[in-house]
Amino acid sequence: MLVRTARPLSLIISHHLHPSCTRPLEQTFRWGVGSVAAASRGPRSMDPEAPTTNPPPTPAEFSAESTNPAATDTTGGQEKTPPVGLLPGETVVKEGKAAILFPSANEVFYNPVQEFNRDLTCAVITEFARDLLAQRGVKVVVPGEKERVVVSLSEETNEAEVQAEEKNGAEEPAVTATAGEKCERGLRVLEGLAASGLRSVRFALEVPGLQSVTANDFSTKAAALIARNAQYNGVSHLLQASCRDASMLMYEMRGKKERYDVIDLDPYGSPASFLDAAVQAVSEGGLLCVTCTDMAVMAGNSGETCYSKYGSVSIKAKYCHEMALRIILHSLDQRAGVYQRYIQPLLSVSVDFYIRVFVRVFTGQATVKNSASKQALVYNCVGCGSFHFQRMGRRTSNGKHMKYSAATGPPVGPECEHCGQRHQLGGPIWAEPIHDLAFVQKVLSGVSGNPSRFGTSKRIEGMLSMFRSALLHAGHRVSLSHACKNAIKTDAPPAAIWDIMRCWEQANPVKREKLSPTSPAFKILSTKPGLEACFTVREDANPQSRKRHLTRFQENPQAFWGPKARAKVGGGILTDLQDKRKKCQNKRKNQITDSSQLKSFPCKRFRQGTCTHGEKCSYSHDLEQPNEEKME
Repeated sequence: MLVRTARPLSLIISHHLHPSCTRPLEQTFRWGVGSVAAASRGPRSMDPEAPTTNPPPTPAEFSAESTNPAATDTTGGQEKTPPVGLLPGETVVKEGKAAILFPSANEVFYNPVQEFNRDLTCAVITEFARDLLAQRGVKVVVPGEKERVVVSLSEETNEAEVQAEEKNGAEEPAVTATAGEKCERGLRVLEGLAASGLRSVRFALEVPGLQSVTANDFSTKAAALIARNAQYNGVSHLLQASCRDASMLMYEMRGKKERYDVIDLDPYGSPASFLDAAVQAVSEGGLLCVTCTDMAVMAGNSGETCYSKYGSVSIKAKYCHEMALRIILHSLDQRAGVYQRYIQPLLSVSVDFYIRVFVRVFTGQATVKNSASKQALVYNCVGCGSFHFQRMGRRTSNGKHMKYSAATGPPVGPECEHCGQRHQLGGPIWAEPIHDLAFVQKVLSGVSGNPSRFGTSKRIEGMLSMFRSALLHAGHRVSLSHACKNAIKTDAPPAAIWDIMRCWEQANPVKREKLSPTSPAFKILSTKPGLEACFTVREDANPQSRKRHLTRFQENPQAFWGPKARAKVGGGILTDLQDKRKKCQNKRKNQITDSSQLKSFPCKRFRQGTCTHGEKCSYSHDLEQPNEEKME
């Protein structure tokens, strides 16, 4: 176990939930305090008038011009000099196998940070197509994939899984499907909010086994651009542009014969307004891919807003990112239950300023009855961060029959048993596993066996490798986090975690005199540990992802790489966002570089009458501060 001892225990101990674990209701903790990245993705143009467009240059013309080193950005970004045949001011952006045209005003936004999102989606849909089309007698052929590499997420390779992979490879169907070709038995895909159509073009070029791809956007400008990009990339036989309201389009395709096999929703902000239509328009066992960029709402900044959108109260806790994932899964399950449908999560990740979930949707009245027992309220201690779950329902097996009853509770008393502080109530949230380990392993094997297929292959492999765990000395499961390098996830209860921390503190004493008698750390350390923790480093505690130095965290690709501005109603994007950000930088004119400068700031605890440090306090105990200092 890696331990940081530079800070007081009251500042470094917390519980943390994270999506890197495949089991439900697991406790986690991390060292330090993290920040919540909140925001949204690129805007959608809403100009009601479609622009007059000239025929786009052919791919051959583009390729010929691209041979000029001065005209091409070798990093795969925007063209420095537009090739011959493009409209004035128009640029070309390359990502994966796609080359996308963008107008000079950039009404339809492109966010390079979302490349990982698009790469992961292509990988997930490919494995989904591989499984589903095998049942239809079609074999999926992925370019560059010579042999399926079995990557085990456990410490020991599962021989049964290896044999199953070899068996699946030996039984080859008569029909094969390759990327870029239309498959009559293939998948019908809908991208409800397509903007430039980049994601849909990549589907058509990189995902085998597709019958059709519908790229829809409410903006006529975006729809016109989608059509041009389809023609430019030579995928017009697979990709059709659509200019409709996304919800109305999906509502019209609710019939069993009209439903889509895959629906991808990546809106600006919340997807809440599209979820009802989406769970109805996806086929039986179909794949629903949803992106949420309103992380601030789902991470506890606005609990009441979160409830109005998703039917769940979010709380600002150290596990806020996983709670956001479980909130959207709860909302999907609730919407599906209205139509006697239920969800099966395949993969859920929290990345940068957004979250991404992949779920399958099935129909089954009997299974829908389990929904209440899959949801839970969260009791979160505001002191030490311990949390407990209160299931919304209870189910017990009675032979061949299942008995449903009301849940009993609450699971906690008026005060936290560890630190004596009060509890916050959040939820309900999805309380079942948020990943399908077998499916994650298939995606990981597909990416590992063909690393040149995606630009972010190393990061995909590193992130998916976080879904593995080792059995540690105390008999509990533990894994690393893919979103926070200082966090781990474990199924150990809070009592066991605090016992381990007490044992660690005995070997690395903290200064008790600096802890307030009412602080959570003081009360926790005042109790003797109930077990003798062993801190001997185990070989299996260091996962392969760390040994192989796999990329797990996003590096800032450029300045102002985060959430972009929303599109203006008349077209284009707001330009004052970066100016506003620059104004907010370096608010304090006189930056503090020396701790002695803290004496110029009043002590808040002294004002409240709770500061006991006296002259040793780093802040000023002078209540009369000059007006100039107050303004600073």
